Amino acid sequence: MEVINVLHMNGGIGNASYANNSLVQEKVISMTRPILEEAVIDLYYNSTFPKKLCIADLGCSSGPNTLLAISGIMKTVDKIREAGGIQSPEFQVYLNDLPGNDFNSIFRALPQFQDRLKKQMGSGLGPCFFTGVPGSFYHRLFLSKTLHFVHSSYSLQWLSQVPKLEETNKGNIYMASTSPPSVLKAYHQQFQRDFTAFLNCRSEELVIGGRMVLTFLGRKSDDPSSKECCYIWELLSMALRDMVSQGLVEEKKLDEFNIPQYTPSPREVKEVVEKEGSFSIDRLEVSQVNWNVYENDGDYNVTQCMRAVAEPLLVDQFGQAMMDKIFQRYREIIADKISKETTHFYNVIVSVTKT
Repeated sequence: MEVINVLHMNGGIGNASYANNSLVQEKVISMTRPILEEAVIDLYYNSTFPKKLCIADLGCSSGPNTLLAISGIMKTVDKIREAGGIQSPEFQVYLNDLPGNDFNSIFRALPQFQDRLKKQMGSGLGPCFFTGVPGSFYHRLFLSKTLHFVHSSYSLQWLSQVPKLEETNKGNIYMASTSPPSVLKAYHQQFQRDFTAFLNCRSEELVIGGRMVLTFLGRKSDDPSSKECCYIWELLSMALRDMVSQGLVEEKKLDEFNIPQYTPSPREVKEVVEKEGSFSIDRLEVSQVNWNVYENDGDYNVTQCMRAVAEPLLVDQFGQAMMDKIFQRYREIIADKISKETTHFYNVIVSVTKT
């Protein structure tokens, strides 16, 4: 699997699109807003008020959440400007994701977004320039020392590649309680390499004193196969194993398929940041959100949320024709589980300053 070619959320505005199934991600961005605002305020009060503010949102995806954090950053800057009686900076906003992302939907939404900002913030708002930046954030994306602020939410858990495994992760598509220890080790090492590369690149691109607020889908536990992070994928593995038992999916294809994701603990995030050495940690926190943030139809909504995220990866391995059957079975399994227990996604949020 070439991750850069197949990893993207479902585009468009259909029933299985990310745009229509990303309320969990919206809630997570809203939950982290106080940390985001604090970082923006610290950026301004610890530096000369810049005349040009360069902001990058990495792993922006598409849909209603794409500009949510950017809007919050710009509104915070505007409050600081008004309080200080100073002129608004010019805003350069970079929206980054992998090449398969639905950038066209983002570009179509920009005029309406800019009109709304002008109405909300008035004539004092400085000029805003938006640029789409396709590419992997595990490589350099921007000129040296040009960025002031970097935001990323629910993106850095995605790895640059599926880890190279010494043993088959038989019957699983992710880390699981039945995975060999070598599989867990390979996933952890891939995360360390990738996150280190991310920090190295951003350390070149951020100005001294620049800020980053990064939110990972993660876990509280130090156990990488904990239910806190792996359960949602284990249930999808169950659905795929059912497809194998019915002769609808080849067992070999299942055994060869692994999700390119690592959901880190706060300790693991802290270790990589400190070892890389370019950033100081201002905040490191864990929060949680229920799998089903909707009031009704929990099994359907959780399934659709996961389909919007995982379907392109599954299509690449198992083919489009199998998707409805796989996700119908997945929905049945999820319905059973959430009727018996409370289930959560865990978020690891880190706010850092370029030293």
